[in-house]
Amino acid sequence: MGQGRVSLCCGRWAGCGLRQTGPASNGACHCGLPGRVCPQDFGDVAEEERRLATLTYDTLTFEYEDFPETKEPVWILGRPYSVLTEKEEILLDVTSRLWFTYRKNFPAIGGTGPTSDTGWGCMLRCGQMIFAQALVCRHLGRDWRWVKGKRQTDNYFNILNAFIDKKDSYYSIHQIAQMGVGEGKSIGQWYGPNTVAQVLKKLATFDTWSSLAVHIAMDNTVVMEEIRRLCKSNFLCAGAAAFPAAESDLLYNGYPDGAEVTDRLSLWKPLVLLIPLRLGLTDINEAYIETLKQCFMMPQSLGVIGGKPNSAHYFIGYVGEELIYLDPHTTQPAVEPSDNSCIPDESFHCQHPPCRMSIAELDPSIAVGFFCNTEEDFNDWCQQIKKLSLLRGALPMFELVEHQPSHFSSPDVLNLTPDSSDADRLERFFDSEDEDFEILSL
Repeated sequence: MGQGRVSLCCGRWAGCGLRQTGPASNGACHCGLPGRVCPQDFGDVAEEERRLATLTYDTLTFEYEDFPETKEPVWILGRPYSVLTEKEEILLDVTSRLWFTYRKNFPAIGGTGPTSDTGWGCMLRCGQMIFAQALVCRHLGRDWRWVKGKRQTDNYFNILNAFIDKKDSYYSIHQIAQMGVGEGKSIGQWYGPNTVAQVLKKLATFDTWSSLAVHIAMDNTVVMEEIRRLCKSNFLCAGAAAFPAAESDLLYNGYPDGAEVTDRLSLWKPLVLLIPLRLGLTDINEAYIETLKQCFMMPQSLGVIGGKPNSAHYFIGYVGEELIYLDPHTTQPAVEPSDNSCIPDESFHCQHPPCRMSIAELDPSIAVGFFCNTEEDFNDWCQQIKKLSLLRGALPMFELVEHQPSHFSSPDVLNLTPDSSDADRLERFFDSEDEDFEILSL
């Protein structure tokens, strides 16, 4: 497919959209192994995979391949583009997504832990990216675009600050890693898509500025009744707070500490729907590929987190038989807000063509995300999912039902607030085992 495969590559990084160039390559492939050497040749394959998980692209020089000249549409998070006439619009849309990568030299996690997440934090960063897209849709809208050098709105910086690598940001690497400790994941341990989704759900309960309803559909089943009950319950929704006017105001957890917020009664709490799935045993079942493509075509799409074994990516669209993704495997220095609370933001946007890989290479363990800002958005999403079941040659990835099936023993617990003292209830329903998926097959 013309996708950056080094001629003597073992294939692990094949199709990533990157070409290794320069005298330093020496015929080695992206995973750092010499030509014609494959991890399968090693005595301990598991140990070799762990070694591969720690590698990044930092020491190599790459050329980023542009989109192929094709008449097929390029789909980016619910938006279709023509690569023949809208290439600049495609790249602007991709660049506008928040891009979270490995970072180094941030404050030690837990005070004495690691100061870099290189080699272990890729799925955590992908979780940040899919959740940041939800916050962008919530506060800025899907049509918002980032332009280098252009002053952005206060809400943009509020969103970005919620992911900065420091302990008191809502969705920082510190918060995600430490929340995972309580679920049996030690700091520095690799997460799967289900674990990172569950951790983000718990952290979102403290984000009163965004006031999201986060629902994780387990057992491959989305229960419409549960979601409506969650999103339509009466609650005080914290409105978007203004960016501090005075230089002395400090940002805290995504918005100014002590700033006034406007409470209003809302009829629908914006929904972030995450659906962990396993679409095969060791490889993706090709019967799901068309359904997966359809998910990227929905206007509610937040994308997909997944990738290859021990190498996570944030998938934002597709073209033809290739997935388009943002890759977190680049280590950048940690960013600190300036004295006036402004954040240098260029390193949080991918300013080169995105990577691509064959859909057939996707690891079967993924999590699909959707955002429904209004009840009308959710109803429209439900209708689209129902139509997918009628699509010839496509197998549904999950089931959509009106009421809770009888085999579901416990309701979802998602209405807890940061003030809730009943934390044990949330723990009881927290499923952190990434392999606890029902295997879908024909």
